[in-house]
Amino acid sequence: MNLLEKIVTYLFAFIYLVFGLNFFFDFLPMPELEGNALAYFVVLGSTGYMTAIKVLELAVSGMLFFNIRRPLAWLLILPVSVNILMYDVFIVGLPTMGVLMVAMNVFMIYRLREKYACILAK
Repeated sequence: MNLLEKIVTYLFAFIYLVFGLNFFFDFLPMPELEGNALAYFVVLGSTGYMTAIKVLELAVSGMLFFNIRRPLAWLLILPVSVNILMYDVFIVGLPTMGVLMVAMNVFMIYRLREKYACILAK
């Protein structure tokens, strides 16, 4: 793994670790939500969906930090990264963190593309 891949992997894992832990321990201030953003989090929070997503984020960040099936970890977290981007674009109206997360996720999946050959084989 070259230096750029290490930086992307550990930065990505750190971001998901911090925000996953923040969901459970609430150590970072959350911005005031209103309108569609508030409705979105009320629905997801009341169903337990966010808890499942945050557990997945923590599990994947552990997989990435400790090099446990990293190619699988990158695939498992891709839908979460895309969902963050879609939330930013469609609900907030301003792509921010989602762009970074999807870019890092896609970059690493591309770099590990030979690991996914069996998935894409005919």
